[in-house]
Amino acid sequence: MTTTEKPNIQEHLVSILESVADPEIPVLSVLDLGVIREAVEVEGMVQIKLSPTYSGCPATDMMASDIKAAFAQKGKKARVDLVLAPAWTTDWMSEKGKQKMEAYGIAPPLEPLADKEALLGNQKLVKCPQCGSTNTHLVSQFGATACKALFQCDNCQEPFDYFKCLK
Repeated sequence: MTTTEKPNIQEHLVSILESVADPEIPVLSVLDLGVIREAVEVEGMVQIKLSPTYSGCPATDMMASDIKAAFAQKGKKARVDLVLAPAWTTDWMSEKGKQKMEAYGIAPPLEPLADKEALLGNQKLVKCPQCGSTNTHLVSQFGATACKALFQCDNCQEPFDYFKCLK
């Protein structure tokens, strides 16, 4: 599977997967986050391929457990297999998910070159999710989780997380 391939998800499984929230950003479903690469039902067993946002992500086990529980509530057995290659990328996040993230107060990822410039503090490109200004600055390349950086808005003075572009 390449990083541009669409995931193989059977339509009748979508609503169940949409009900499973990311443990770290609860407004996002596992589908919004783009971590589900395949979900198919074969002979009564739902088989799911989950690509963690990074190989050491502490939320991965919880996601797998929550997915199994969501299917169990619907009377379905599910098996979740981790898929590490190809590695997850922020390209797999849905546009709807990025909008939800911003509404939740986390700036969504920029494109790779812009992301590097922002994380090096060279350009003001990260938009404040509170007021919409790009008059922001990097506080720390390391935020509450490994996939986030801490920024502050110079207009409204609010600190906020920025979800790093991962490719």
